Amino acid sequence: MIAGFLHRIDAALSRAFPERRVFLRSDTETRFIRLTPATQLFSLAGSALVVGWAIIASAIILMDSIGSGNVREQARRDRLLYEQRLNELSAARDQRAEEAAMAQDRFNAALDQVSQMQSELLASEDRRKELEEGIEVVQATLRSAIRSRDEARAEALALAAKLQGAGSDGDPKVKIANYEATLDTIADALDKVAVERDRMAEAAADAEAESAQLLHEAKLVAEKNDRIFAQLEDAMSISLTPLDNMFKKAGMPTEKILETVRKGYSGQGGPLTPISLSTKGSVSGVEKEANAILDKLDRLNIYRIAVQKAPFGMPVKTAFRYTSGFGMRWGRMHEGTDLAGAYGAPIYATADGVVTHAGWSNGYGNLVKIQHEFGMETRYGHMSKIRVKVGQRVSRGDRIGDMGSTGRSTGTHLHYEVRIGGKAVNPMTYLKAGKDVL
Repeated sequence: MIAGFLHRIDAALSRAFPERRVFLRSDTETRFIRLTPATQLFSLAGSALVVGWAIIASAIILMDSIGSGNVREQARRDRLLYEQRLNELSAARDQRAEEAAMAQDRFNAALDQVSQMQSELLASEDRRKELEEGIEVVQATLRSAIRSRDEARAEALALAAKLQGAGSDGDPKVKIANYEATLDTIADALDKVAVERDRMAEAAADAEAESAQLLHEAKLVAEKNDRIFAQLEDAMSISLTPLDNMFKKAGMPTEKILETVRKGYSGQGGPLTPISLSTKGSVSGVEKEANAILDKLDRLNIYRIAVQKAPFGMPVKTAFRYTSGFGMRWGRMHEGTDLAGAYGAPIYATADGVVTHAGWSNGYGNLVKIQHEFGMETRYGHMSKIRVKVGQRVSRGDRIGDMGSTGRSTGTHLHYEVRIGGKAVNPMTYLKAGKDVL
């Protein structure tokens, strides 16, 4: 049965590929090569495999070329979008800072105006009290003069009656003239007192009107201050919220970091001194709002210092791509993030700190280590050139070296690490957090 099947296959091959002979003739002899059906089949299959492989390889090369072009174009677009986003965030940050500065200026002007109005109110109150005391004195004098006048009149009447009844004891006309002169003197004094009373009453009315006007102006100033405080509150919230989110995304203990910065940058008198406008030692609503805003300004300033001292910056600002992330790689722990770019591309410090190592290190090649606040350290490996020295203090954005491929490296790139207390953590946590704000 098997033999019959093989015989049919051989017959089919003979019909499809009949036996052929290739003659090779020389000057002395003639030879030929016999091509059996099986040989022709294998030759055809081999040729088909070679052609197919060539077509597939060409397609792969073409697709890889197209894909590389697309990747480069996508990387270029991503870089442009990132730079655009960075410019927009920088402009927004500058605008918010300018608004906060303007709001603080308006706030200081309002405080000065409130203080001036308060001084005027206190002076007006003193004048009002003096006028009230003067009016009371005038009224007391007037009442005493009226009593004296009444007593003098009563005495004059009594004397006149006595003179009329007695008819002697001196010249009655002279006595009457003396009494009339006395009454005229008292009447003149009473008229002067009445005029002085009217003048003091008019002055008291003017003082009361001025006091009412000052109170109205103080109310207008208070309403204006409320609007200024509201604008300041909004500006502080807009400025603080992204910074709060950035530290939370990085998993950093915000309050502990702020307390550390506050201790290190307290200066003379500590943070901003609270405002007190009251002369009685009590705290008014305006003072509470002002002190709350000052606390937020203090927190914003401390955030600004903390951001500079934590590695939220980008180590590479030219075109690059991420090639290897933090985690296990080929059975070993990769303790950083690789950023591939052009040979010699600038490398920048991602936070303020002090250089603790600047030289060759096995595996890292040319390596720079920077010690930062809060027990944090950053490492920059495989550099082609180092531009800092041990002990040098650097700021975020300072150029510390050039990208290269020294040490255990397969191509030009930067190996970037972030360590806390000597333990490596994922740098992308800080790069992403800083990218959303800075």
